[in-house]
Amino acid sequence: MNVKLSFLGAARQVTGSKYLLEVDGHRLLIDCGMYQEWKLKTRNWQPLPVPPDSIDAVLLTHAHLDHSGWLPRAVNQGFKGPIYCTNATAALAQIVLLDSAKLQAEDTEFKRRRHQREGRQVDHPVVPLYDEEDVKQTLPLFRRVGLDRPVEVAPGVRATFFEAGHILGSTMIQVEVTSGNQQRTLLFSGDVGRWDKPILNDPTSFAEADYVIVESTYGDRLHSDGGELLDLFANVINDTNQRGGNVVIPSFAIGRTQELLYYLNELLHGDRIPNLAVFIDSPMAIRVNDVFTRHAELFDDETKKLLAEQLSPFEIPTLKLCRSAGESKAINHIRGTAIIIAGSGMCTGGRIKHHLEHNITRPESTVLFVGFQASDTLGGNIQAGTQVVRINGQEFRVRARIETLHGFSAHADRDELMRWLGSLQRPPRQVFVTHGEDKTAQSFASHLAERKGWRALAPKLDETVELS
Repeated sequence: MNVKLSFLGAARQVTGSKYLLEVDGHRLLIDCGMYQEWKLKTRNWQPLPVPPDSIDAVLLTHAHLDHSGWLPRAVNQGFKGPIYCTNATAALAQIVLLDSAKLQAEDTEFKRRRHQREGRQVDHPVVPLYDEEDVKQTLPLFRRVGLDRPVEVAPGVRATFFEAGHILGSTMIQVEVTSGNQQRTLLFSGDVGRWDKPILNDPTSFAEADYVIVESTYGDRLHSDGGELLDLFANVINDTNQRGGNVVIPSFAIGRTQELLYYLNELLHGDRIPNLAVFIDSPMAIRVNDVFTRHAELFDDETKKLLAEQLSPFEIPTLKLCRSAGESKAINHIRGTAIIIAGSGMCTGGRIKHHLEHNITRPESTVLFVGFQASDTLGGNIQAGTQVVRINGQEFRVRARIETLHGFSAHADRDELMRWLGSLQRPPRQVFVTHGEDKTAQSFASHLAERKGWRALAPKLDETVELS
């Protein structure tokens, strides 16, 4: 049995998840994500170490851009194999990838015009990583699989997708490799969700695995509990309302926006916040909401009960959905406080930049972060306390109040990751800690080794290990 695992992304970084599994000459790619940190974005243009047309299949854990966003580029470079994922992931990935192509086209045109206006000469043409046609070539390759149902993805290789509890349709993937009388089991965590969170079911636990590839986004910190989170959320909204500013929330369209609506519903029904206008200024999030309503079978029992009683947690009387650019711009003419939820979650693109331009210099407004901010992104810079930030080619002084609520995260924290790994009844041969910033990944690997006595390693980018 000849088994090799290469870490082609998300190795001591948070984004760009790509793991190449080679089994007796067959190649599988687990996730195919884009880099989103500024300093790493140039890697999106670098070719894979192996030709994409030599990859037999992609196994996709979920639809977030840092796990799926490089797929059209791979197809453009020659990949023609199947992309295995759940039905909900396929539906969401279509939205995510088309939106990504659209934003790239818009950003490319914006940069071209700015360079022309500034008289700047560039060494190379500014072009998008991929376009809408590349996405259209990618979508027919999706192969939808059910949860808990093994599927043969290569000779002697069987993959089973299990509930991850991270976003709608997200999975952990168990890969069983058989050669002769030998067998090895690899467990890819994807992004590990959290227990007792609204909307989705809890993450799946596993009794055994030979090798575990586990994410570590929040591997060096703990989240606040749900009760404290609601109190803090209400305080931010009420304080900003008293100052007469807006609450601007950069939010991922998938999962986080729906969870925000769930909690806003709870606060409104409990009369803990005033009936403020709530804007979802993200066409992608609006389309994602439609996918959520079509896949209610993936919800937890509490959410199913609410829907059965016609009490949708995603609907608010003061909710306004902004589909057009005109509706988005009109928000800035509203007097008084509004809650503005817009993408992207790390402020790397989309309409959130437009709202930051209009609010980040206002001391009465609040920029509220409810998700992970990679250090080298606009969101990460604002969260870190940078006094002057560059948005759409212009510099703005940060005068708005900056707040962060980690409890909204759909990623397991350090103790929750340990809880997930703790279900294993015997030590795995090796745990590979990925999908975390360098310091965080190494910290969690050390924590795991100290607490459990297991072999734990945070692999480097492009590192290859022999598993045979």
